[in-house]
Order: sequence, then C-alpha cells, then structure tokens
Amino acid sequence: MEFKIKSKGHKNVSSLHKSTFEITKDLEIGPTADCIIGVDMDDSMLDFPQEFKDKIADSNTRILVLLDTPNAHDEIIGFGHEDLTLTHPTDIVCRTSDFTCPRTLMIKSTKAARDLNSDLINDLKNEEVLEVTIKIIE
Repeated sequence: MEFKIKSKGHKNVSSLHKSTFEITKDLEIGPTADCIIGVDMDDSMLDFPQEFKDKIADSNTRILVLLDTPNAHDEIIGFGHEDLTLTHPTDIVCRTSDFTCPRTLMIKSTKAARDLNSDLINDLKNEEVLEVTIKIIE
C-alpha cells in the first residue's frame, strides 16, 4: 500500500533541522524554515485513502518514505501511532521524536532534515522536482 506526492524544491531549502523534515503546499518559504524540504505539493494527507490512514493510525505500523529527485534518492523509516489524525490540509511532517499533531505523518523517524542525502538537498535548493512515496511496510 502506497501513496505518491509530487513537490518541488525551493531556493531557501537549508535542511538543517535536527528532529523533523517537512513538505508543504505553501509556495514560498523563508530562510529560517530549516525543516522544509519541499513546497507546492500536489496532494496532502487529506487525500490519503481511508484504509491508508487507518494503517498509519496504528503504533505497530512501519512507514517507509522514499524521496527522489533527478540526481538523488533517500529512504526514511518511521512509525505510525494511534494519535495521528492526518488532518492537516497543507503540511506533512516526519519526526524523530514521538510528538504527534495534525501535521505529523510518522514518529520515531530514522532521519531528520539534516540527515538527508546531500545530493538530494542540492537538487532541492535548485528547485528540482521532489517525488515522495509513502509506503506501509507490512
């Protein structure tokens, strides 16, 4: 079971945040937005099929996020949780902590923004397309 989202990079992507990374529907980000790696995403968590949301709302579910740009690839694993509502209309956040809010896709993530592939981040700084694939690992 998987869900794909298209996004793109932005000149202000710095990817320095130590505990999260985020993609957003917003078109612009400022220089202090150190967790945002993608903007202008085409879908949000509101577009997830209900069965997909139900799986994510389970602390036993492992989630794999694949990030692909023209020149790079990265893989991040995290966990679902029963407190994840997946209801934020514009943001998707992956967290290394166990904090949950409507913006959270997964917790206990293996990577934050600062841990992502440097070639991927360079592509995003150059405003390349970012393909995000979210998979449920069974």
